[in-house]
Amino acid sequence: CSSLAIGTTTGYRLFSLSSVEQLDQIHESNEIPDVYIVERLFSSSLVVVVSHAKPQQMNVYHFKKGTEICNYSYSSNILSIRLNRQRLIVCLEESIYIHNIKDMKLLKTILDTPPNTTGLCALSINHANSYLAYPGSATSGEIALYDGNTLKTACTIPAHDGPLAALTFNSTGSKLASASEKGTVIRVFSIPGGQKLYEFRRGMKRYVNISSLVFSMDSQFLCASSNTETVHIFKLEHLTDSRPEEPPTWSGYMGKMFQAATNYLPAQVSGMINQDRAFATVRLNISGQRNICALSTIQKLPRLLVTTSDGHLYIYNLDPQDGGECVLIKKHSLLGSGKMEENKENDLRPPLPQSYAATVARQSTVPSASTVPGYSEDGGALRGEVIPEHEFATGPVCLDDENEFPPVSI
Repeated sequence: CSSLAIGTTTGYRLFSLSSVEQLDQIHESNEIPDVYIVERLFSSSLVVVVSHAKPQQMNVYHFKKGTEICNYSYSSNILSIRLNRQRLIVCLEESIYIHNIKDMKLLKTILDTPPNTTGLCALSINHANSYLAYPGSATSGEIALYDGNTLKTACTIPAHDGPLAALTFNSTGSKLASASEKGTVIRVFSIPGGQKLYEFRRGMKRYVNISSLVFSMDSQFLCASSNTETVHIFKLEHLTDSRPEEPPTWSGYMGKMFQAATNYLPAQVSGMINQDRAFATVRLNISGQRNICALSTIQKLPRLLVTTSDGHLYIYNLDPQDGGECVLIKKHSLLGSGKMEENKENDLRPPLPQSYAATVARQSTVPSASTVPGYSEDGGALRGEVIPEHEFATGPVCLDDENEFPPVSI
């Protein structure tokens, strides 16, 4: 969550997300029109682009040098691309291609996957495990979990009754969140075992299309946005860890009695009671637009970022202790000249309480860049296998140096 990539009718743009007040444009390319997929490898110079002009072709660029590293063509339209420091995943409607990102060699093709018209898949950004998740069924909410390093199936998770709509890993690849097309319940599973850890209810009144599902880097929060005006943030905490012991407080005693009472209720009702509500929410001033959310730390404070398909970036403050309604502090335009739009109602922000800042001053447990290897000059020197419908790179894919890889933690 340190940069933002957008595809437009004229090309693509890359922005830095290091400041709330200022949105810095890192790069703009108008060489390929109608870009509908643009994926950047963290904050490196490697960017993968797919255009409506050639929807079956993937182009890999070193944008700082302005050079094309390679391009590949596939048998049908590319629906999504995911990448980490070890693997590059290309998802088609009925197949998935796994490349070694160091030399772009095709390592595995998963054929005859259930029809996946939206290209739904998730890849762990932690390359030490490189788990890949994708729909295991077109009619039910079954998740197929695949190990992208060992190139073997890890497990199958019966996550939902209806077809899947959203999947996402946390930063370490130890948790996987999912939502179905109904969009009412979000579940979190342990990886690679697939045990259910949490269950959150997004709403009961109406079905929604969840367009974005994302963890915070410390895995304490999970954010879900949809085609409605409300964004939900859930807190991953177990409130009943001390259940085997006698509750010392009146509220704890009543909680235990209530838990026991649910055993006499119908399963559907008792399950609904046990599900946690949103910890924090945001009410957008738009509805019906596709949007993507991120939970990030900018200038040492936790923020919720919402990017909408009409070309705007909204930045909100998130209170990690008390939650509640998040406060909009800045609105940026992504399609203009790169200058920000002022949010006049929130130009003067009230001072933040000391406890708020103190709660986010903790150190991240995610490994730093010094412990996470990146590309190497001699890594992956072998040329890819000759496959008729693919044109492989003639040499290893290398960036300038190891320093192009920033810390995974913010």
